[in-house]
Formats: sequence, C-alpha cells, structure tokens
Amino acid sequence: MRRLLLFRHAKAERSEPGMEDRARKLIERGRKEATRVGNYMSSHALIPDRVMTSPSARTQETWKFAAAAFRTPPTATPVERLYDATAHTILNVVRETTPATHTLLVVGHNPGLHEFAAMLIASGDIEARERLREKLPTSGLVIIDFAFDDWGKLHPHCGRLERFVTPKSLGAAAS
Repeated sequence: MRRLLLFRHAKAERSEPGMEDRARKLIERGRKEATRVGNYMSSHALIPDRVMTSPSARTQETWKFAAAAFRTPPTATPVERLYDATAHTILNVVRETTPATHTLLVVGHNPGLHEFAAMLIASGDIEARERLREKLPTSGLVIIDFAFDDWGKLHPHCGRLERFVTPKSLGAAAS
C-alpha cells in the first residue's frame, strides 16, 4: 500500500507589481494554518517518508511551519517541475518516486494540485469527495491511499480518498 498526501500551500501575500511570483511568502494567517495542519498530521501519525515541494517560497514555508510539529521531520526536496504544474506533470513526478517511499507528501499549487487529486480519486467518503470536488483551499490536505506497492503504477482513478482536511474543518472540529 502507498499513501499520498497532497498539501496546498498556505495563504500567501498578494502579488505586487514587479514581484516575482515564486518569491511570494506566507502571511500570518498562512503561517498559523500551516502550523495547524502540521499539528494535525503529527497527532494523527500522518508522517511522510519523503516530502517534495515546489521551489516557490510559499510552498517551502508551508512545509517549514507544518514540519515544526514533527519530532524529526523529513527534509523537503524542492522539485522544479512542481512549480505551476499541471495534474499530468504532478502525476509524472510522483510516478518517479522510489519504491522505498511508502508515504509521500507533495506541497504544491492550484489548479494543478486540485486537478491531480480529482484525477486520482475513485472511491472514499462521499461527503469528503464532494467537498474536495468544490475546492482545495489554501492549507488543504488530501490523503489518498493506493492498493499497490510501486509508484510507477499510479494512474487516474486508482486511489481511495482516505480523508480531506482543511483549516476550516479543523476549526469546526475544535469548536
């Protein structure tokens, strides 16, 4: 079995004229939400063997704040092809993951990450699937399980949505 965690970057500053998109950093809300999702991951034993991020500042910061919740967080590897990637590009990047990786975390961007999640999911909790179909918000975490042992076998409609977590759903659960 393999598990894929798809984590959309947290809320970032708006683009300003002359600002490079890759340089956009998290705002305070984004730092708090990334930390909240990291705490959730840690407390629910959602510990990745490997972490890949887009090379953007906001994806790398998202993992930095989330990773603080882990006793020994895995180091994130920036992957150039994940920046502004399409669903098919992300699919190809994940397929190249070594078999030694059982749980993979990808921190990336919409619309590609959202489309990739929708492409993979064939089953799972109907309510969570409907919420995900509507949108993958900033700091949204999608957990998909696969009944194979080789990432190279990854293909559309082969995954089961194990859960879909957002800062809003975590806030509602805490209330």
